[in-house]
Amino acid sequence: MSAASPPASEGRFGRFVNELEETLIALILGLMTLITFANVVLRYGFNSTLIWGLEVVLALFAWLVLLGISYGFKITAHLGVDALLTAAPGRVRRVLVLLSALACIAYTLLLLKGAWDYWAPFAGLDATTGRWFPTGFEQSRDQAWYETEQIPMLDWLRWIEPIVNRGEAYEKLPRFIPYAILPFGVALMLLRVVQATLRIVRGTQDSLIVSHEAEDAARGSAAQGPEG
Repeated sequence: MSAASPPASEGRFGRFVNELEETLIALILGLMTLITFANVVLRYGFNSTLIWGLEVVLALFAWLVLLGISYGFKITAHLGVDALLTAAPGRVRRVLVLLSALACIAYTLLLLKGAWDYWAPFAGLDATTGRWFPTGFEQSRDQAWYETEQIPMLDWLRWIEPIVNRGEAYEKLPRFIPYAILPFGVALMLLRVVQATLRIVRGTQDSLIVSHEAEDAARGSAAQGPEG
């Protein structure tokens, strides 16, 4: 089974999430390309550089990776080993696929807790208690004053200073802004895994992974025939 097309959206919320996800991915790719190209031109053409360019590209790449993981679940593009699933009879195979989907949900929930606990102090919020699952919230060391290394503070974001940084001005962009992709990206990942699991339960999807990609590629090459 090759990578599936994006599933049909279910309701306004589904369409909104799909459009937001795809727009962000396209925007991030465009910004990374533009900033990198501008830095190359400035360096070799004008002996200058955007000092904040590398840090912005690195932050955008982190956003792209996490958004790409959730997008991969949406279009069934993740690779995996399915030798055991292929050898199992139909009913056993379905049970194994469902178990793997539940394991992915459990793992993503743990990842979401860790992502929140890491990001929350940078936003002046409380981390969760509990080792494996959140049992409440506890006050953590306020790290809202932490800034990025080189990315300048944007004037139109000054309104966050009295909310997050007790009125103190930021010289550089606060870290909680680029780090926000951690809880956001993992939450989106959880949504996509749950959606895929529901499709498996309904029988409209076989598994969470794309399988037999090598065979599909070979069949595609054979169908094209020899060149010349």
